[in-house]
Amino acid sequence: MEIRDPVHGSIQIQNEIIPIIRNDFFQRLRFIKQLGFSEYVFPGATHSRFIHSIGVMNIAERVFEKLFGKKNDHKDFEKLKNTLKLSCLLHDIGHAPLSHSTESVMPNVFQLNLPEVFRPKVNRQATHEDYTVKIITDSSLAISFGQIEQFYGVNRDRVADLVIGETKQDDYFSIDGINYFPILHQLVSSELDCDRMDYLLRDSYFCGVSYGNFDLDWMIDNLEVCLIEDSAYLGISERAVVTFDDFLLSRFHMFLMVYFHYRPVCMEQLLLKFFKTAPNEYKIPHDVEDYLEHDDHFLLKTLRQSKNKYAQSIVNNNIPSKIFESFNNNQLKKLEKIEEYLNAENIEYIRGSSQGRLSKYYNESHNENTTGLQVVRTLLNGKKKTYFDISKATDLFQKFSTSHAVNRLHCNMGEVTKQQQARIDELINE
Repeated sequence: MEIRDPVHGSIQIQNEIIPIIRNDFFQRLRFIKQLGFSEYVFPGATHSRFIHSIGVMNIAERVFEKLFGKKNDHKDFEKLKNTLKLSCLLHDIGHAPLSHSTESVMPNVFQLNLPEVFRPKVNRQATHEDYTVKIITDSSLAISFGQIEQFYGVNRDRVADLVIGETKQDDYFSIDGINYFPILHQLVSSELDCDRMDYLLRDSYFCGVSYGNFDLDWMIDNLEVCLIEDSAYLGISERAVVTFDDFLLSRFHMFLMVYFHYRPVCMEQLLLKFFKTAPNEYKIPHDVEDYLEHDDHFLLKTLRQSKNKYAQSIVNNNIPSKIFESFNNNQLKKLEKIEEYLNAENIEYIRGSSQGRLSKYYNESHNENTTGLQVVRTLLNGKKKTYFDISKATDLFQKFSTSHAVNRLHCNMGEVTKQQQARIDELINE
């Protein structure tokens, strides 16, 4: 089967994967927009997680071919390639409608009855990753795996392992004494994963902006396998570090200019307020088969039928006015002073906050004991290679971790008294 994609061109889908794409669970992604409320600002941003997921799988195949090229005839490498492709294809299959905010109405994770090996030890609220694991490992999607399991020995549970980033079955991912799980997981979720490689280009294209563009071909051509203590990790040639910098900046610019645009951020907050003030109007079911009907259209229909003021605000694209925005520490102090007054007067408001973090992966999980993206330096006419961590090759992680923070306050000024409005104006103009 061939899919014509405006971002990557012609994408060939192997026959064994077609039943998975045609399954109801994957077809549901046609009706989950990739950027949720962003279409209210960028009208072209109506692209779905369906085509994004296929794009991620396409990039994964390209990257695998580059990294392991001549080994693809090896049966075990063919199994790993298809495991990676399916993990990339299905990484978003459990995504909730419209926004990550919808996860706030997901049930207790124990209600999902996940297979024991994937069941968390601590009770908590379920996330879309939990639904993804449940759908992959224990749902009616299972029958669609028949051909690829039979021909390539792919195991559904190992596909889920790559999504969540941990496995108890290293043998499945090991070939000739080398464990390939680390590099395959990095391609699913890391600082330089196939997901980001697709969504930056795709979101930029459909939003009609150029912020997310980077040289995908050159990036892929310069990826390498780094063997460290019998495990394989993702590396990038030292000559392509500047392209990686461009990739990071593309993501940063897209975050500030598209993903953190004040209107969709406000609408997500309004959606949260709807869930909190009308708790019986919308819930995510714990039965994944019932989850099939929960797409953007289903939730929007609920919002249109609701009398809740926050639901009506979303339907009418009516958000509170932006009353103050800060871009530096001095402005932030003023914003916090205004926020303190709003709290003291019990005035309802929305605060949007960008923590200015270029990389959540680096800031949250990178430490001396973590092996992340490696930079590959080639010596002696290509006969010797050395590796070092990407953080030693670029300062963009540190540079943007605290800088360029944006904070905003939104408030419906029509609902405050004249005295309160006067005081807010005073605080803004101080």
